[in-house]
Amino acid sequence: MSSSRTAGLTATGTIGAAHQSLRDQVYVELRERIIDGRYPSGHRIVERELADELGVSRIPVREAIQRLETEGFIAAQARKGAFVAPLGPAEAAHFFDIRERLEALAASLAARHADRDGLRTLERLLDRARRVADSSRRTRELGSVHADFHQQIVVMSGNPLLQDLMAPLDGRLRRLFSLTSEPGDGPVMCGEHELLFEAIRSGDAEVAERIARSHVAGTRDTAMQMLAATTAATDEPTDPGPRRRP
Repeated sequence: MSSSRTAGLTATGTIGAAHQSLRDQVYVELRERIIDGRYPSGHRIVERELADELGVSRIPVREAIQRLETEGFIAAQARKGAFVAPLGPAEAAHFFDIRERLEALAASLAARHADRDGLRTLERLLDRARRVADSSRRTRELGSVHADFHQQIVVMSGNPLLQDLMAPLDGRLRRLFSLTSEPGDGPVMCGEHELLFEAIRSGDAEVAERIARSHVAGTRDTAMQMLAATTAATDEPTDPGPRRRP
């Protein structure tokens, strides 16, 4: 684990003021390595090697692997071990089928229930995305900001069950943004998010739902093309199945 992360570790397994458990820290570290592409699809996760690298016992590593397996980030194979689960066209198609409907619902509910604090947070995220897009920083950071924007809309929906349903999708969304974001995406994404923000702020649930659905459909088209090209280039040993168009 990097020195900046391990510096906060104590004998009780907490990290600074956040009091994050050692188990959770290992989970977050491994999850971030998958999301940002340091561990690409098919990368083998060796429990003993990772534990030695992070300077922890194998127990929190094993627990992190099991948790990430249930969330779809890791796939375990009998007698072969654990590997980073693929994220190709087939997996993306399933993801977008769900995301398009749930995010449209979240936007509609957010327009109905938005309060001043929620709108202020959403606007701050928009401002941050504009700054990142204008500064030509790494696209990975821009993808993270956009994911935060979508997550905030789910929070603003005021529906705890929807938040629970969307929570497991957040990491996959961040991984997808990391894999498919390009330098020129910033202004386009910000423009679409601004339209969505205005619809939510105006309280127009119908327009917010329509914009959210259109936005996700547009990102689906681009992401599917990029993932198909990446899968073909790397000759990933998985069957992507029939490719779908939005």
